[in-house]
Amino acid sequence: MSTHLQPVDALSVAAANRRGIFWMLFAVFLFVSMDAIAKTLSQSYDIAQIVWARYTFHVLIMVALLNLRLPALLRTRRLPLQLFRSLMLLVTTSLFFLGISHIPLAEAAAVMLAVPLIVTALSMPLLGEPVGIRRWTGVLLGFIGALIIIRPGSDLFDPATLYVLAAACTNGLYHINTRQLSQSESPMTTLTYSALIGMIVMFFVVPFFWTTPDLWGWIGLVSIGAIGGASHFCIIKAYQAAPAAVVAPFNYSNMIWATFYGFLLFGDLPDGFTLLGAVILIASGLYVFYREQKKQAQSR
Repeated sequence: MSTHLQPVDALSVAAANRRGIFWMLFAVFLFVSMDAIAKTLSQSYDIAQIVWARYTFHVLIMVALLNLRLPALLRTRRLPLQLFRSLMLLVTTSLFFLGISHIPLAEAAAVMLAVPLIVTALSMPLLGEPVGIRRWTGVLLGFIGALIIIRPGSDLFDPATLYVLAAACTNGLYHINTRQLSQSESPMTTLTYSALIGMIVMFFVVPFFWTTPDLWGWIGLVSIGAIGGASHFCIIKAYQAAPAAVVAPFNYSNMIWATFYGFLLFGDLPDGFTLLGAVILIASGLYVFYREQKKQAQSR
């Protein structure tokens, strides 16, 4: 009997892994699509208005879909951490949108490849997780890759790149908080707080930067909120379907879509230094991820 069950189990795991990979690839595509729309809108609207739309229409769509479930989703045992995490995501979005309004999408996407390495570097002081010499080596190599992309002190250095680097740092804190909350909070509760806090904060900020949109402006602003919400939903689905070891490496497909949109919409192509730095970041990120997975497997 067991000889018949094993192939079926193997097939079901393989099918779940394929679903997880699909959801992750689709999530990354949606995230970069949102960034491309935000960069296009930044030519006509202030970043504050774009960030406002990102969270406001996300919340409105959640209200329409979840309706009576929202009060239950707002119940949390770790309110301060939920609020801090939500603010970190809001700051990340604001800094990143500000950065891509000045630099090419592919360059910004390459800098954001440093996020997993920042999470590893922060996990020891903030989470008390031991980080061995091999993972520290991977982190160091990754930051060398980031320096190759940013090129501080050279004639090609663009100060706007520092906005994206700061976004990578706050995004690292956001991921650390997400890891802390995942032990006690449901993903939908955390997602609800992220959108709601962003909307409330930007509600008080956006009147000072408001420009009345035309039809295409409204379409773009609504699309940012809808795509942002859908992308987070896809991330949840990816991790529900398959282990992190299977789906997380596909985060790196963002460079493909950022390069595609950058060339299609803005005529930008990454230069050799950006590509070299991205390759180093991807290689070091995958190595650090491999070491983390191996350590977790040994501790079981």
